[in-house]
Amino acid sequence: MPFCLRLKAVTLHAGKRIWKLALAVTIRRHMKLSDFKNKHVYLVGGSSGIGLAIAEKLVGAGAHVIIISRTLSTLQTALETLQIRRMDSGQKIQISNLDVSDHQLTHSTLNELVNSFGVPDALINCAGRAFPQHHDEISYEQFDQTLKVNLYGCRNTVAALIPHMKKNGGLIVNTASLAGIIGVFGMTDYSASKFALIGYSEALRSEVKKYNIKVMVLCPPDTDTPGFENENKTKPAETHAVSESASLLTSDQVASAFFKALPKKNMIIVPGAAGKFSVYMKRFFPRVVEFVMDRDAVSYTHLTLPTIYSV
Repeated sequence: MPFCLRLKAVTLHAGKRIWKLALAVTIRRHMKLSDFKNKHVYLVGGSSGIGLAIAEKLVGAGAHVIIISRTLSTLQTALETLQIRRMDSGQKIQISNLDVSDHQLTHSTLNELVNSFGVPDALINCAGRAFPQHHDEISYEQFDQTLKVNLYGCRNTVAALIPHMKKNGGLIVNTASLAGIIGVFGMTDYSASKFALIGYSEALRSEVKKYNIKVMVLCPPDTDTPGFENENKTKPAETHAVSESASLLTSDQVASAFFKALPKKNMIIVPGAAGKFSVYMKRFFPRVVEFVMDRDAVSYTHLTLPTIYSV
């Protein structure tokens, strides 16, 4: 091959590599909240709690947001809240009533939404459930349903939307829990689902990296949400004792920590200093963590339990 043709081939190859690198850098730079303006965000479980707090910040930044949840009444209330936050009248804010544990319905519904709402630039999964109980009191049906919502629900939304995200890249965030890093007394089904979700997300990250899709996992500690109130209705006394010493974050604090961590390279986001310290201790001094949690669990008989929330 003549020298000039070889030079042209090398130049074209280098140009392609530079273009891909530039695209990857652009995707990474889009990790700031301000860069979500005019982006299409699918937020599952966005009608309350952490999901709604994230949605409020996204709408305030100018993003087009669709929130997806099982309960229509909370969706409608959330829609009213988000409409107040919108930056301009052209900003799209929509709701969709969907149970993401149903994989066929999720696949068909999300594909319809892509056609009507737009191709997702980001998918944020915040849907989840927890009904803490002693292991012997957790039925097979409860264990199965917890995994269907917390684990399969994320898998179902990801499977439906990833094909649409491969061309332009984007962001996928799955919300696990600190209880997906540290097993907690009375939460065997919940911890199992969240540990599995972190493993799923880690494997997914390596698969979709070539499409410039970034995968992150949000692992909040106890957070003051409607879901946390429901947890307290069934939570064993030992679980109360274990969690009593931990600080309770607000949904807004978790959402703020989430956006602050987006530009960083860490896949796992743990909001709060106490949560980060717990993860550090679990990694390097696991026996100390086990000792402290076991001590708290056996001391429950000497504690006055917190008020149980009522409907």
